[in-house]
Amino acid sequence: MVTTKQLLKKVRYKKTKKKQSLALNGSPQKKAMCLKVYVTNPKKPNSAERKVAKVRLSTNKVMTGYIPGEGHNLQQHSIVLVQGGKTKDLPGVNYKFVRGVFDLPNI
Repeated sequence: MVTTKQLLKKVRYKKTKKKQSLALNGSPQKKAMCLKVYVTNPKKPNSAERKVAKVRLSTNKVMTGYIPGEGHNLQQHSIVLVQGGKTKDLPGVNYKFVRGVFDLPNI
């Protein structure tokens, strides 16, 4: 427990919450263009080939996103809709693409 003398010396501040999806700037989705589409392997207990793409947002920020579902036809310069959502077994991939919008069809 803090004493009154300690409070007079230094005030306690509340911690600010860190946003999960920083690149989206508070909006639910953003439009992006694919720069590179490739596959990666997940972290240790899982083994598969996860499809990811490096994209440039409409705000010129570059980040990687996960392509959900089975099969896709994304190439370089394809337009996708990005939403927040972490892929647990892929480090550094904190965004997902929305199926059925722009160049990513809903199969």
